[in-house]
Amino acid sequence: MQTDYEVIIIGGSYSGLSAAMALGRSQRKVLVIDSGKPCNRHTPHSHNFITNDGKTPADIAQRAKAEVLTYPTVSFLNDTVTDAQKRNDTFSVQTKGGKTVTAFKLLFTTGVADDLPAIDNFEDCWGISVVHCPYCHGYEARNKKTGIVGNGEAAHHYAALLLQLTNDITIYTNGPAEFNDDQLKQFAKHNITIIEDRIIKVKHTKGQAEALISASGKAFPLGVVYYRPTPKQHCTLPEKLGCELDEMGYLKADFLQKTTVEGIYAAGDNTTPMRSVATAVATGNKAGAAINGILAIETF
Repeated sequence: MQTDYEVIIIGGSYSGLSAAMALGRSQRKVLVIDSGKPCNRHTPHSHNFITNDGKTPADIAQRAKAEVLTYPTVSFLNDTVTDAQKRNDTFSVQTKGGKTVTAFKLLFTTGVADDLPAIDNFEDCWGISVVHCPYCHGYEARNKKTGIVGNGEAAHHYAALLLQLTNDITIYTNGPAEFNDDQLKQFAKHNITIIEDRIIKVKHTKGQAEALISASGKAFPLGVVYYRPTPKQHCTLPEKLGCELDEMGYLKADFLQKTTVEGIYAAGDNTTPMRSVATAVATGNKAGAAINGILAIETF
């Protein structure tokens, strides 16, 4: 059976573009569909990715797209996928713009949405001074007065990582603290304060946090806030197609980035809590090579 493309990649940021390059270099006919709204579009700089350390996320993505589109078998569609069906050994994809395209394989590189707390101005600072990853943002925030908005094991884990970067850490549990005796002893050992006040607002200037404001009106000055969002799949189509999620809410993918549905692959932030440009690029590259290998075997 003939299809419009051999592979359709849904999501055209770092992971999707990385996969498209691997496939394009093998002369596979590929369509990348992306709406142009990556989750890190507000982040001023990207770090911990060699050769691109300190570049803006948009700059990295734009240069990657230009490089990928030099391969003549790769096409890019600025659109949003609204539906998809599996039909025997092929897939049909529909877009918001009214297009229907088909392929032998699907790759979802659609990322996850950040489920942020109901704290005023939190989103305005997200990716700037309210961040999730010490590896991506920690060095630039070193030695700053640091807050962790979180509780339990997540907050404890952050505290352990951040001690390499600052000796001024306060945990804001936003309610009753949920730590065991060993954790409390560790916090005391390192002079880490726990504040249980309900936080309702981030005071900031152009995304740069200055203080957390409690419901009672008290201000807690700081320079950076760490928060671990609950992962939420940005695209629900993989689940509709039968792909399984793990206990953390990520798409299950094996070492070749294959999901639990034959012919469907996933890579990048939608498959792992290790959210970084480097990880997205690596898993996308692996997915592209794996898909090419499977196509080669099937047509040999």
